[in-house]
Amino acid sequence: MNATALADLSADDLAALLQEQRAAYEDLTSAGLKLDLTRGKPSAQQLDLADALLRLPTTTKDSRGVDVRNYGGLEGLADLREMFAELLWVEPDQLVAGGNSSLSIMRECLVWMVLFGAVDSERPWGQEEKVRFVCPVPGYDRHFTLLESLGIEMVTVPMNDDGPDADAVAALVADDPSVKGMWVVPTYANPTGAVCSQDVAARLAAMPTAAPDFKIFWDNAYALHHLTEDEAKSADILTLASAAGHPDRPVMFASTSKITYAGAGVAFLAASTANVGWYLGHLGNGSIGPDKVNHLRHVEFFGSPQGVRDHMVKHREIIAPKFAEVDRVLTERLGGRGVATWNTPTGGYFVNLDVVPGTASRVVELAKAAGVALTPAGSSFPYKRDPEDTNIRLAPTMPPVAEVTAAMEAVATCVLLAAAEKAVAQAPGRQA
Repeated sequence: MNATALADLSADDLAALLQEQRAAYEDLTSAGLKLDLTRGKPSAQQLDLADALLRLPTTTKDSRGVDVRNYGGLEGLADLREMFAELLWVEPDQLVAGGNSSLSIMRECLVWMVLFGAVDSERPWGQEEKVRFVCPVPGYDRHFTLLESLGIEMVTVPMNDDGPDADAVAALVADDPSVKGMWVVPTYANPTGAVCSQDVAARLAAMPTAAPDFKIFWDNAYALHHLTEDEAKSADILTLASAAGHPDRPVMFASTSKITYAGAGVAFLAASTANVGWYLGHLGNGSIGPDKVNHLRHVEFFGSPQGVRDHMVKHREIIAPKFAEVDRVLTERLGGRGVATWNTPTGGYFVNLDVVPGTASRVVELAKAAGVALTPAGSSFPYKRDPEDTNIRLAPTMPPVAEVTAAMEAVATCVLLAAAEKAVAQAPGRQA
């Protein structure tokens, strides 16, 4: 059958398609698949790229003679901060290098703002009648989980190709002092792959806000994770905010979790010097310093900012073919059917798949029964509520290419089956 949109099929052709996809799905369930596209994890091959870390460092002192085995240096090793300051387009004194998890730093910042207030707060956020956060959607599920765990209410705005809908954000923050912040994944956003433009970033940095302590949580997790030679540059949010008179508005987060070892990398916070002082002041109440041995290990491993860039080319060579395979299978199986749209990201870790409204949960259910684990439908929305039940996040980085192919063939079958089921159920006089 040619790739004809389901909406253009006759009753007989639609019934034939449904039977065809049911048969294909029966074959699928008997194949004994055990595939996983749930989370954006690096593959073992990617992790192998950093195995030289296990033989480092070769010394116990950094270039300044600091003994990394001892206490101190709450802000992190200077050599490492200088290296990543260049990569993140910030100054070294604006950057803190910490443990292995940027998500932990985000949690610390949120908790401390609730308990003590931000650097520019009149009182702790926990003493406010209500605290709300703007969440571009589709977005990163762990951001939403953090907010929900602290009782922070989430309000959504669309994530466009050039970043969050700046008009929608501006309207929310202008007159409501309970709106204290927003999330932005500025470069190769999770899961849409969107890149926040300099213009949108400038608007977010300069917009009037009813809350004087409004914060932009700028999670630059994928800043260096390019899938093509045309590398997107992250908008310079710290400079833009400072020029707009709001130097303390953005707090940037990043890490090497998908660059070296996911469980033993280095996380970073970048912000104004006032925000850095605020963060270190609270951090010092419970820490005497980070793992500077691991910091030095990373300094020796990369050698320079260019060493980081060269390392990321090796990652691209491993994962870019997987993304290409996702696009190939979806195009061949679903192209022209009118049952799905998806992005072709130029960086990051995800493919954003939108299926027929009302069928995303069914697609995930079908895939699970066939042995293919997908991220639960709705995960890219606050409270796991996708109002259209249309969005599915695909994470193709961890499996080998052959498994990506098998998983996407299965997903395509499930998408077609769910779409055909709905079309037959909704068509007057049509019988399944």
